[in-house]
Amino acid sequence: MRFDHCQVLITGASAGIGQEFARQLAGRAKLLILVARRRERLGQLRDELLTHHPQLRVEVRPTDLTKPEQIDALVRCIADEKYPLDFLINNAGLGDLGSFASAEPEKIERIMSVNMVALTRLTRALLPSMIARKRGAILNVSSSAGFLPMANFAVYAASKAYVTSFSEALRAELRGTGVRVTALCPGPVRTEFTEVARRKADSGAVPGPEFVYVPVEQVVSAALCAVERDRALVIPGWAMKAGMAIVRLTPMPLLRVASRFNAKRA
Repeated sequence: MRFDHCQVLITGASAGIGQEFARQLAGRAKLLILVARRRERLGQLRDELLTHHPQLRVEVRPTDLTKPEQIDALVRCIADEKYPLDFLINNAGLGDLGSFASAEPEKIERIMSVNMVALTRLTRALLPSMIARKRGAILNVSSSAGFLPMANFAVYAASKAYVTSFSEALRAELRGTGVRVTALCPGPVRTEFTEVARRKADSGAVPGPEFVYVPVEQVVSAALCAVERDRALVIPGWAMKAGMAIVRLTPMPLLRVASRFNAKRA
């Protein structure tokens, strides 16, 4: 798929990886629909994009993806405006660093609602029109955390395992339809995600060594390249590629030992 003159919907567009997707696509896309809860942040991003790309059309859609009625309203708006979307980027995600037993039940619900339910609902709503046009791409932002059980990050890691599995299954179903599906599985990225996931300033898992971090610009560039090349999965950064290759070959009993060790360290 080529991105020239494409029409794109990006969830979680107000910060971090989602914001960077908007910036990197702005010079090529015809329309960007920016979705997030924070209207002011979306408006600031829209103004920035239009300053540099006045020919671009940018639509701001403040939406709380934990609320099904707001997702339905977003889908209706897209249908009413008759946007023939070419590219869906399911980027919005929430995390929670800390033990499951002490987690706020409401936060657990929000994580599952955004990371799994909203992603699935939006994909189901927007996919049929892509199939009908025999053109389109879906990029689901998962995480390398989804490849292994992570103590003190249990719900987030499990939700991302769902995203990766769902993406692989959907890709198989859509073979020959002209619609591509790619899962992006980054490791640590310096965005506000970790700070939001922490319960307090000194809580949560150790962030990890410096060499595993990948700049957000590189993460997004690698993801867009993977979509263009019709790749099923992309893990940005040589260190994370190597590490996840080892993890995926490691027997579960050894992963359980490592998980217990990390739980004790946190």
